[in-house]
Amino acid sequence: MFSLIPRAFHPAARAGARFARPSLAVAAAAATRAYHPKVIEHYTNPRNVGSLDKQSKDVGTGIVGAPACGDVIKLQIQVDDKTGIIENVKFKTFGCGSAIASSSYMTELVHGMSIDDAAKIKNTEIAKELSLPPVKLHCSMLAEDAIKAAIKDYKTKRSATTLH
Repeated sequence: MFSLIPRAFHPAARAGARFARPSLAVAAAAATRAYHPKVIEHYTNPRNVGSLDKQSKDVGTGIVGAPACGDVIKLQIQVDDKTGIIENVKFKTFGCGSAIASSSYMTELVHGMSIDDAAKIKNTEIAKELSLPPVKLHCSMLAEDAIKAAIKDYKTKRSATTLH
C-alpha cells in the first residue's frame, strides 16, 4: 500500500493495520519511470516563467490543456511587428514535470525565431530533446499546440488592428 500520508498518521495505522513493504518488482518499475536529467533540469530550473501583457497587440497568448491528465499550458510570445521575430516568450504551466519541462524547452527553442519557423516545430523535436517516454508524449504535444495557439492569437490581433 502506498500513501502520501505518513504511516504514523495514516488512519489504518491508528487502527493497528500493518503496512506491506513494496516488492522489488514495484521498486524496479518505479525506477524505470524516473525522469530524464534534461527533464529534471528544466523542471527544477524552468526558463522564461511568467506572463506578458495579453492586451498588447504584439503579444500572442496560447492556452491549451489535456483534460485526461489535467496539464494546462499558457504560453505567450512577444513579436516584433516589423521582422516577425519572437523577441520575448513566457509560460506558466500547471502539470507534471514533463509538461513543465516541455514548456520551458519550447520557450528556449522559439526565442529569436520567426513566427513562421516557430509554427513548424513538432512535438517529436521536444520529445527527442527531453527523452520523453511514450506515456509522456502528450506533454510535448501540448507545448506544440501552445505555440501554435499563441501564433494564431498574435496573427488574429494583428489582422484586427490593421483592418481598423
